Amino acid sequence: MNIHEYQAKAVLKEFGVPVSKGKAIFSASEAEAAARELPGPLWVVKSQIHAGGRGKGKFKEPAAGDKGGVRLARSIDEVKQFAQQMLGNTLVTIQTGPTGKQVNRLYIEDGSDIEKEFYLSALVDRETSRVAFVVSTEGGMDIEEVAHSTPEKILTFTIDPATGVMPHHGRTLAKALGLSGDLAKQADAILGKLYRAFVEKDMEMLEINPLIITKQGEIKALDAKVSFDGNALYRHPDIVALRDETEEDAKEIEASKYDLAYIALDGNIGCMVNGAGLAMATLDIIKLYGMEPANFLDVGGGASEEKVTAAFKIITADPNVKGILVNIFGGIMKCDVIARGVLAAVKAVGLQVPLVVRLEGTNVEEGKQIIRESGLNVIPADDLDDAAQKIVNAVKAAA
Repeated sequence: MNIHEYQAKAVLKEFGVPVSKGKAIFSASEAEAAARELPGPLWVVKSQIHAGGRGKGKFKEPAAGDKGGVRLARSIDEVKQFAQQMLGNTLVTIQTGPTGKQVNRLYIEDGSDIEKEFYLSALVDRETSRVAFVVSTEGGMDIEEVAHSTPEKILTFTIDPATGVMPHHGRTLAKALGLSGDLAKQADAILGKLYRAFVEKDMEMLEINPLIITKQGEIKALDAKVSFDGNALYRHPDIVALRDETEEDAKEIEASKYDLAYIALDGNIGCMVNGAGLAMATLDIIKLYGMEPANFLDVGGGASEEKVTAAFKIITADPNVKGILVNIFGGIMKCDVIARGVLAAVKAVGLQVPLVVRLEGTNVEEGKQIIRESGLNVIPADDLDDAAQKIVNAVKAAA
């Protein structure tokens, strides 16, 4: 689960991480009051969307101006002007794709006198089963570009969960960023606070870009991007309350209600599969035969008929779907349960596009019999390769 920058900074502030003062607004009429609450005379007006690259982004509407999604205002009148231009308009960044995201809220932040900018992030390192910190002197830039052009400027180190942050971690960070004296002490303190926030809040990723040194000699987080482990959200009702569903795909929201792993994609063949590995293989073979999947959908190993029905309804709700491939290898999941779920969904929503069903594993004969006796126009398949070819051909024939 992702949250907005201003929410991320509020979370980090709880753990003592220094951030600038700011105020979130949801309408242009709130801009002046928000700006007057801050010291000034410099304000930063920031679009709040779940995507990076906001500063370099462009608004689709000419009325929004061409200064990007993060703007420096030198007067309260400019704050008001930028708020009017940005709110309600669609911002396109390198991470949103060409459709962009509508800006429904802004963060008005007190300006900072920046001396230096750094990059710092934390994430779970699956290889070491530890939290890894990634740091670079190249703050304010896309870390992917830094990794490609100057990988020697990136340092990664991990924290042993048995010890937590130790003094040598702080020294490693300070050395990587070229800090000494009081600045090195500040970096050490911030590192400990960030690690504690990451662990206690079950974060998946924490990115501060940039982490800055001000001309007053203070280190602070000038930006913050945070995502949380969805499997741990039940432990954090305060974090769940921060969820902004307007930033999420409606189909993904519906899928989360049934504990379905669903990700919308740009293709036109809907997929319902059990198991993440099999689902990825299904997407790959659809692409192999010349078409694009419309979604990743893993119903899990022990899905009920209700869950399967919900999954099918979510797929058919996508207007881009021109064909559906159900690919189930039944272990814990029983093929007859899948068959009944598919039929229940078809009867509930109708079947307007070709449907190919490949079943294998537990109760496979029962499942195939249910499909055969349904009287529905369902195309059976013997294996994954056969299923992929049949759904691609069926979609092409129906076009």
